[in-house]
Amino acid sequence: MKLRLHFVVDPMGWFCISTVLFIWLYNTLLIPKLVLLPHYAEEHIPSALVVCYYLASLLCVSALLRASTADPGKLAQESKIPLAERDSLELCNKCNMMRPKRSHHCSRCGHCVRRMDHHCPWINNCVGEDNHWLFLQLCFYTQVLSLYTLVLDFCQYYYFQPLSSVDLEEFAVRHELALLRVSCIMGLIMFGGMGGLFYTQLKGILTDTTTIEKMSHSLEDIGRRRPWQQAMAEVFGTRWKILWFLPFRSRQPLKLNLTSRSHV
Repeated sequence: MKLRLHFVVDPMGWFCISTVLFIWLYNTLLIPKLVLLPHYAEEHIPSALVVCYYLASLLCVSALLRASTADPGKLAQESKIPLAERDSLELCNKCNMMRPKRSHHCSRCGHCVRRMDHHCPWINNCVGEDNHWLFLQLCFYTQVLSLYTLVLDFCQYYYFQPLSSVDLEEFAVRHELALLRVSCIMGLIMFGGMGGLFYTQLKGILTDTTTIEKMSHSLEDIGRRRPWQQAMAEVFGTRWKILWFLPFRSRQPLKLNLTSRSHV
């Protein structure tokens, strides 16, 4: 994947991604200020909990920003199509250009995307061959951060020792609504929604089926189940599993055969 920024001019998409960024910022600022840092200052919790929360938050927003600005696999008008794919080209009836099969035209973005899965308004971008791995990371780290937030909200009221430097009655009046109710509601919605989305994405990858193909029922010659190591390595562009979790890298297309070994 080439390291160039890709922006979609879509007011609805801008609104959706702004909402996601607000939820991330709300929890990233609120939870450390009211829970983590005060308890760490009074030595109720180890520093590892604080570091892990900020690390999960950093990875989550990094995956979000990269997935929303990465080129999903846009086919240019003068695109160079590999020789192996030229026998399986098809004509797009919307932009009138030849494209590889399993490419689709996005009406919101206005161009064809190689192996397009779907257009996601929450990242204001298509999910295609070149940024599918970033979208998976976003789903994963959103679940991690949401679950972490829910656990900390629970521990604040039922497990952590009371803070000696805080008036408990004043804290309940000023912060209970924001901390316990709003933060928990956000966490439950994000965790449940992203959990379902993450499951469907993994199922589609393992069966080599995109969301568009499922909806259109165009499953001819696809839908075959593959070894999970091979399927995931092709999406993430590497056989090294530790790199599957890092959004701070570039992706190169990787084709594996069934007999290739995966690195650990």
